[in-house]
Amino acid sequence: MTDEIQIRTFTPSDAAPVRELFIRVNRLLAPAHLAEAFENYIARSLIEEIDRLADYYASRDGGFWVAVATDRIVGMFGLEAVGADAMELRRMYVAPDARRRGIARKMLAFAEQECRCRDRPQLQLSTSELQEDALALYRNAGYEPVREEIADAPTNKTLGGGIRRYHFIKRL
Repeated sequence: MTDEIQIRTFTPSDAAPVRELFIRVNRLLAPAHLAEAFENYIARSLIEEIDRLADYYASRDGGFWVAVATDRIVGMFGLEAVGADAMELRRMYVAPDARRRGIARKMLAFAEQECRCRDRPQLQLSTSELQEDALALYRNAGYEPVREEIADAPTNKTLGGGIRRYHFIKRL
């Protein structure tokens, strides 16, 4: 990307563009036969998490960051504590028109460094079968698969709907 990418902590003024990015990316991921399920997932996630990011991640001993290029949010991600040794990477999205420019790799490296700074030597994450580029990124970055599951029940962390989820871990 010709613009320099800056990763910084989420601020309240980021709420609207982060919300819009979350909705846009999830609608693009939705296969036609799961469009209604995705809309329900989006609505639930907005209420339970996205519309209260600072509080949500603070209550989980984590944080939320945005990637900015030319004063525009082009990416986002969160970390939440999982036990005493690990963090979970959440909500890592890149704007569709900003992809293939190294933004996701930069956000992932930042998340890994944040884990080291917090003395949490393990980063966990999951993604779905619908996110082939994310699967390739995590595998290429040294993440080891630990399990697969078919997510039946919807939560703010998964659509449900029978989508296959892949869980990974990397020791830092």
